[in-house]
Amino acid sequence: MRHKAPDGSLGPGEPAPGAHPGADLNLLRTFLAVYRSGSFTAAAGLLGVSQPTVTTQIRALERQSGRELFERLPRGVAPTAVAHDLAARVAAPLDALAAATGQDTGADERAAPVHLAGPAELMCARVLPALAPLTAEGLRLRVTLGLTEALLEELRAGRHDLVIATYRPRGRALTAMPLMDEEFVLVAAPLWAGRLSGRVAAEGPDALRAVPLVAYAEDVPIARRYWRHVFGTRLSRPAAVTVPDLRGVLAAVVAGAGFTVLPRYLCLDELSSGALVPLLEPEDPPINTGYLVQRPGRPENPDVTRVRDLLLEAGRTW
Repeated sequence: MRHKAPDGSLGPGEPAPGAHPGADLNLLRTFLAVYRSGSFTAAAGLLGVSQPTVTTQIRALERQSGRELFERLPRGVAPTAVAHDLAARVAAPLDALAAATGQDTGADERAAPVHLAGPAELMCARVLPALAPLTAEGLRLRVTLGLTEALLEELRAGRHDLVIATYRPRGRALTAMPLMDEEFVLVAAPLWAGRLSGRVAAEGPDALRAVPLVAYAEDVPIARRYWRHVFGTRLSRPAAVTVPDLRGVLAAVVAGAGFTVLPRYLCLDELSSGALVPLLEPEDPPINTGYLVQRPGRPENPDVTRVRDLLLEAGRTW
């Protein structure tokens, strides 16, 4: 079994890094199709060959170069730094050769997908609608949903191009740009709000003792932050209902399951329609800043810059 050296090579005595003296055009075309499509299966469809053929050709190219070109993921692959460098050197000549021989690649093959990751609720409620116009212009998007800590680690490993994070990452390995401020609001359905009738403002959190708490997780992180920031006290009560998706929390509270704390952007429609009622409107509500994060340097895929710029512009209105 060969072990990769710190510089990414597959071991001593292998061909010089980045050198492909024996690579034929078919291997390079296959490499470029995988690089641009983001998976062996998609590349096979573009090239009109079987997926095992693509796998064999990529392994052959990796043996010739002595470098790993793609990290195999549960869904698709992520190019390594070596793959980014190789694509930058061979893409233009291969495209020119294909055009000269009448075998120009289609738009779907030319466009490498942008790998974007972030929290499920924000991605579905704000991010994907904002990016919809770009798909008509040829954008190919691969979305991963998850928690910030894990997604940032995957970004460092090269699995994503951009990550929307709920906090600013530490260190200088990643570049973080403020995307939006989300305000948190204490809400319940009209049934509960009517019973409380202004008592939260007068009595503070004691008014909510008899009302079930609906939360995102057992440790009720959003509600704990609200209690600390607004009431100046610690929230020690357990949740009556936990749902690991704020959209589920929203649905449960609208149905009358109890009260919760939600980002205002997520429940704007329900607040406007009266399906939810704010139980308190503090002068200084809790605010959390979300960040758009990428690795330093100019991305190889120009669509990454298009997505980044559009999201930063849209974030000003969220």
